[in-house]
Amino acid sequence: MTSEPAPTPLDRAFFDRPVLAVAPDLLGRVLVRATPRGPIAVRLTEVEAYAGEADPGSHAYRGRTDRNAVMFGPPGHAYVYFTYGMWHCLNLVCGPEGTASGVLLRAGEIVSGLDRARERRPKARNDRELARGPARLATALGVDRRLNGTDVCGGPESAMWILAGEPVVPERVLTGPRTGVAGEGATHPWRYWVEGDPTVSPYRAHVPRRRGPTHRQAELDSRRRGA
Repeated sequence: MTSEPAPTPLDRAFFDRPVLAVAPDLLGRVLVRATPRGPIAVRLTEVEAYAGEADPGSHAYRGRTDRNAVMFGPPGHAYVYFTYGMWHCLNLVCGPEGTASGVLLRAGEIVSGLDRARERRPKARNDRELARGPARLATALGVDRRLNGTDVCGGPESAMWILAGEPVVPERVLTGPRTGVAGEGATHPWRYWVEGDPTVSPYRAHVPRRRGPTHRQAELDSRRRGA
């Protein structure tokens, strides 16, 4: 009896390309998260490209900081950030070292380790919602800042790695504006997703935050109401 060949991880050369080439090519690939109770794997169905210091929508637009330093390093590493004081999001660094471009993993289908993903996402109404959105994807996989800088080209020896898998044929890849991006980068068609896949997250345009009234304005409003 012959054994099945070992799964092949994507190599660093895959990520050492322009971000707009890497992003759509990630669709259909499988990200594996190693855990003490066994792996959890997600087939990627939606991603967004961010072009570093040339992109107003990127965390690296204003240069290197302690927070985004991984983005300026070699390709094929994970950049994990914490947002809104409650959620983590997972990106994969690509392009030549120093360019700080990366791909945000927005959604996918859990294809292995469903029970473990369900435990992490108990409020999901069904399995297709387990990783439907960047924060949900990170939560389902148990990704947090401790994995920032992880080499995803390291294969099974790494805490998180990505399989070559089966890329999606170009005819099924759709593209449009990125979710929630404002300003100059709002219309860039740098969000890529698999046509008709139920795990793809809904598109939402940027909505400016409404600031609360100043103390003085609140006092005037209170007087007008007779409070």
